[in-house]
Amino acid sequence: MRIVIAGGHGKIAQLLERQLSTAGHDPVGIVRNTDHVADLETVGARALVLDLESTDVATLAGHLDGADAVVFAAGGGGSSGAERKLTIDRDGAILLADAAEAAGVSRYVLVSAMHTDDFDAKRAELPAADDDVFQVYLRAKSEADAIVRARDGLDWTIVRPGTLTDDPATGTIAVGSRLDSGEISRADVADVIATSLIEGTAVKTQFEVTAGEIPIGDALSTIKY
Repeated sequence: MRIVIAGGHGKIAQLLERQLSTAGHDPVGIVRNTDHVADLETVGARALVLDLESTDVATLAGHLDGADAVVFAAGGGGSSGAERKLTIDRDGAILLADAAEAAGVSRYVLVSAMHTDDFDAKRAELPAADDDVFQVYLRAKSEADAIVRARDGLDWTIVRPGTLTDDPATGTIAVGSRLDSGEISRADVADVIATSLIEGTAVKTQFEVTAGEIPIGDALSTIKY
């Protein structure tokens, strides 16, 4: 499969790219910084240099022609302001959905976050105080998730991980429509995405995921469509 990954230089994305490449697939990571191209090539991915904040649906759709799936793993980053939570975490995810539909790519995996729907609506409005940026982030993820879920033309999967760590992969997780707060390694999140894409599981499902005891393939195969 040719799989195009927005946010291709992120930690989860690079782990995913390496896993997909090792399994014989063709990962393509979208990056906006040419300095990141070599890092993607090191993990076995091809790089597409494109700024999601300055491109349009038609341009992005042209780059998706022939792809089998897309993954949204981009984000404004912890140091970005409230505005970029909306322009990247929300609008970028919507842009990728629009472009995927325009290019005839139905498979879409969206990396979201745990408990995003619990945002404080008043504190999540712009302009936001520094203490409220996280509420804007939750709002951005929640709104993106809702818009992707409404796309009948997409075979979407929305992954809502708990607090991310850089621990090694375990290969086991806990999943559910809502879980108590918990941690999960980025490596296991990448494995969840890869497994869903390769095995065709968890389509039209949204779930929270943390570290747990169930093998990833088994956990995803039990999620109801």
